[in-house]
Amino acid sequence: MSFMCHISVIEFFIEYTEPKEFEGKRVLEVGSKYINGSVRPFIERFLKPKEYIGIDIEPGKFVDIVLPAEKIIDYFGKESFDVIIATELLEHVMDWRLVISNLKEALKRGGYIYITTRSKGFPHHGYPYDFWRYEVEDMKGIFADFEIIALKRDHEAPGVFLKARKPENYMPIDLSRIALYSVLLGRRTKDIPSFKDMPLARRLIILSSLKINKIKQLVFDPLRRSFLT
Repeated sequence: MSFMCHISVIEFFIEYTEPKEFEGKRVLEVGSKYINGSVRPFIERFLKPKEYIGIDIEPGKFVDIVLPAEKIIDYFGKESFDVIIATELLEHVMDWRLVISNLKEALKRGGYIYITTRSKGFPHHGYPYDFWRYEVEDMKGIFADFEIIALKRDHEAPGVFLKARKPENYMPIDLSRIALYSVLLGRRTKDIPSFKDMPLARRLIILSSLKINKIKQLVFDPLRRSFLT
């Protein structure tokens, strides 16, 4: 699920969205559950997409299909959407490479992707999990196979905003060499750390911020079970 806490996210969409990109088009929002804000009403009212589908790992407002981001291609297939949106999602997914690859592959050539996520310095916020921090330079590397139209820091809090277009001659790049800042480890890593890799003090901080039902979900969710092993 996404956690939208800044008016700057809405401002980014108002500034950079174009009606021609959305009107009569098929839109997917990943991590769409309403927490304390959403771009969906703005897009549906003013940009007039043909179809707007919201997915999340939990049911709730603005969630049309309960589906993890890791399963987008399995469910929808490749090049299924004209626009893909992910606000305040990417810091919360464990296997960021798999999720980003799904976002890229599900987007049609010539389509647009909008991403907002958090950078180092933003506090831990486990809704239900919190794994990564992204910087502007990270997003440049991750989306080097796209045409980056806008890439900027959040002026309200540590974060980064991206608008990019999938080229007609799209060729996916290798993401395995990119290291991100891990909230679990407190440093950059190319690997996906598990709970046992964390320093003890950081384990206690993370656990204290998770409600017991979220811990249970972590244990029994097969997509994230490796986190605790």
